[in-house]
Amino acid sequence: MPRLPFTATLQQLPRDTRDTWFLLLVIAWTITPHGEHLPLWCSAMAIGLLVWRGHIAWHGRPLPSRWWLLGLLLLAAGATFWSHRTLLGRDPGVTFIVVLLALKTLEMRARRDAFVIFFLGFFTLLSNFFYSQSLLTAAAMLVSLLGLLTALVNSQMPVGRPPLWQSARTALWMALLGAPIMALLFAFFPRIAPLWGLPGDAMSGRSGLSGQMKVGSVSSLALDGSVALRVEFLGERPPQRALYFRGPVLTQFDGREWRAGTADPFTPPPPAALQVSGPAYRYRITLEPHNRPWLLALDATPEAPKIEGSRVRMQPDLQWTLDRGVSDLLRYEAVAYPEFRHGPQRAHPGLQEALYLPPGFNPRTQALAQEIRRDSPGASTPALVEAVLQRLRTEGYTYTLEPGEYGIHTADEFWFDRKAGFCEHIASSFVLLMRAMGVPARIVTGYQGGEVNSLDGFFTVRQSDAHAWAEVWQAGIGWVRVDPTSAVAPGRTGSFQPLRAPAGAITNAVVTVSPALAAQLRALWEATNNRWNQWVLNYSQAKQLDLLRSLGVSSPSWEDLVYVLAGLVAAAGILGAIWSAWERSRQDPWLRLLHRVQKRLAALGMPVGSAQAPRAMLEWVRQQPWGGQAHGIALAQWLLRLEAWRYSAQPNRESLGTLRSELLLLHWPTP
Repeated sequence: MPRLPFTATLQQLPRDTRDTWFLLLVIAWTITPHGEHLPLWCSAMAIGLLVWRGHIAWHGRPLPSRWWLLGLLLLAAGATFWSHRTLLGRDPGVTFIVVLLALKTLEMRARRDAFVIFFLGFFTLLSNFFYSQSLLTAAAMLVSLLGLLTALVNSQMPVGRPPLWQSARTALWMALLGAPIMALLFAFFPRIAPLWGLPGDAMSGRSGLSGQMKVGSVSSLALDGSVALRVEFLGERPPQRALYFRGPVLTQFDGREWRAGTADPFTPPPPAALQVSGPAYRYRITLEPHNRPWLLALDATPEAPKIEGSRVRMQPDLQWTLDRGVSDLLRYEAVAYPEFRHGPQRAHPGLQEALYLPPGFNPRTQALAQEIRRDSPGASTPALVEAVLQRLRTEGYTYTLEPGEYGIHTADEFWFDRKAGFCEHIASSFVLLMRAMGVPARIVTGYQGGEVNSLDGFFTVRQSDAHAWAEVWQAGIGWVRVDPTSAVAPGRTGSFQPLRAPAGAITNAVVTVSPALAAQLRALWEATNNRWNQWVLNYSQAKQLDLLRSLGVSSPSWEDLVYVLAGLVAAAGILGAIWSAWERSRQDPWLRLLHRVQKRLAALGMPVGSAQAPRAMLEWVRQQPWGGQAHGIALAQWLLRLEAWRYSAQPNRESLGTLRSELLLLHWPTP
């Protein structure tokens, strides 16, 4: 006997099997984004349970006993506690809810069980936003929402075999009807602090910004093309070479790792003493979450960016910090002056830390410092800096993403052996050489450059734009920026030739066919994602209050938001009631009366269909034991009058009203 094609087999499946498979696919789609956040056992268990339930539905096997489910539940609870050391909190909660959702499918016997699964599915859908609120996540969860609504609508159609597309159309219509209410809630529901944060990140072996810099431990650098921040210049923008976004300043060095802060708590750091001059540039930054307390600001920003609900302060090294980690998208405005001076102009005790060299490290670098000093007796700090930069330009040093892993004498290996590295090797070796010559020096980390989006004009700064440069101290001037990487690879910081991560097969194919098309597609996606960030994720209470001001409220507050929201919800309820009454008025009043009788008869045991005629109801009534009694005879006569009104030559509203009143006076038998 020939086997049927798979599509034909699907069409011949019982409705219960088809609906179960559809719901399992929706659940699988909903929990898939959690895969990278869940323990491996949780993902494997959820997949196994869903496959098991699908196998049961396909072959019509009985569901497992409650003892099986109890054992699996205890196993899941124990594994969750073993993985997270608690059952409370975001990560263990999401782990457990995913397992519960998959387990609940194994006891789906009635519509009541399906409803529990639907609402567990909606909660799991929401939990995806605990980890990411990106545009892709929102699009994927919109598909999950429509899928769950389709399954919910389908469960309300117990008769026959309605096609899934019909339920999907109803679900889509429901979502569209709810969209205005959703938009009003989004616009006016008072904003509160974020309900979740981001997990800690590890940047080892990837480009990006970190609070410390371990030189030489990474043999190759994997470029991270994700967005670090977006910059919008409100007016004229500075030249590309001035786009230095300051992050942590690293002064402590133990021979291998650079750290921020001061090692001596009794010696105060040198004061900032910031002085700005020249043109000012107003800009707006949209900072991606990085779970650290620092802000990224264009060098140099003298006034604190205004961030609602947070205290912002400048450190003595010009780094701006928050009183909390940046765990959600952050938007702020500031004004920068690329021409600036800062730091003490005279010797300060806090400068001693910027001269410290750990004993026993990099002896050849210290010998090189003595040689340069001997060849240039009495040379000033600018002359010494220029001598080192000239060595970088002329003696074969190269910028590479694969320098190999360095040993313990990182500066020695860079200056004499490898002569190759990325910005951290170059900046660290430069600073150590300057310190060996008696010049205070330190490392500044941050981002340099950016790529302008031709569609929306925003500068996109990526993690691959993370950079490290140096600052040296000069008497009478203060700290001066020196970027030794520009001496090795001028294109990295001048005209700014951005580094690119290796592309995948699909990206390579698109670029090969049309580089311009690939650039346009990337710009379009990033502009769209930027709009999502600006207008959805960054929609704060300040923007809500601005919206109220535009509506005429002179001094808006969060109480005004509550009043406006309550008024809008009440207005929506009134409009809904009016629309419902209008819909009822459009329906045939005779049919409404007929439907009322159908419901009463259905309660008495009659299988009444939507197309049942009064004459058929009459026959059923006469066949009942109570059909010959007074109330049965009265009901039969009323059905005859109802039928006669329908087919009367001149039906009128008054007589239909009489029938409606008579229906209220009829006596019905007890079911």
